[in-house]
Amino acid sequence: MVPTGAEFLHLKHEGPSGARRYRLYVPSTLASGPRPLIVMLHGCTQDPEDFALGTRMNQLAEERNVLVAYPEQVRAANPSLCWNWFEPAHQRRDAGEPAIIAGITEDIARRHSVDRTRIFVAGLSAGGAMAAVLGATYADVFTGVGIHSGLPYGSAANVASALSVMRSGRQSGGGSRRRVRTIVFHGARDTTVHPANGECLAGLQQVGTNRTTTQGGSVNGRDYIRSVMAATHEEPDVEHWRVEGLGHAWSGGDANGSYADAAGPDASREMLRFFLDELQ
Repeated sequence: MVPTGAEFLHLKHEGPSGARRYRLYVPSTLASGPRPLIVMLHGCTQDPEDFALGTRMNQLAEERNVLVAYPEQVRAANPSLCWNWFEPAHQRRDAGEPAIIAGITEDIARRHSVDRTRIFVAGLSAGGAMAAVLGATYADVFTGVGIHSGLPYGSAANVASALSVMRSGRQSGGGSRRRVRTIVFHGARDTTVHPANGECLAGLQQVGTNRTTTQGGSVNGRDYIRSVMAATHEEPDVEHWRVEGLGHAWSGGDANGSYADAAGPDASREMLRFFLDELQ
């Protein structure tokens, strides 16, 4: 249910690279200035309404007074409604799905009062992999990336290589082009996208111990390990959350949505904290 004064709009973007419908959540709280914007990319078989339900991002948007956009994939582009993160045609700037999503973002920034220094993108699974693509190709637009159960930019070039890296986590490419602040969540029991993909996204294998702070804990019935990698002149700061017992699902979400698990750390809340609090 949308609170009184809030809006959950049905909109459509049309541009040189193609068209997509999207939902836009506008909080009920009056804006005292330009608002942050987070673009949320659903996983395969999902749609914006399902993803909004499972992540509970609209409720948190009310608390933090942020705009939330949910682009919608179409079956004509992918029969399973996956974002095509694994195809070279959708891995570069000014072309394909990255250009469409960047176009949606620009539409919203022109029509609403958006703080262009606080535009973020996050996604689940194929949506998380596409968020990684956008962080690599549109670092001038997105100042932070959240990737849940996703895969690194450039880690696949076709369906066969995508399935291989999903199963094994062994990277033939990708994992090195991280240009913006990134927070990664991955379930330790994910059998759809191997947890090694999350480690590669965060660069855990390459980062020295002098840059990494590790903290373990338990919240909402699940243990977790949170690794924080401090920024350098060459690399932005990164967080990686390994959630024990979690499969291929959004941590701390609403189980009424697909691919959402109510147990464990609240990934949506932690992503907003990472995006917003450290930039203020």
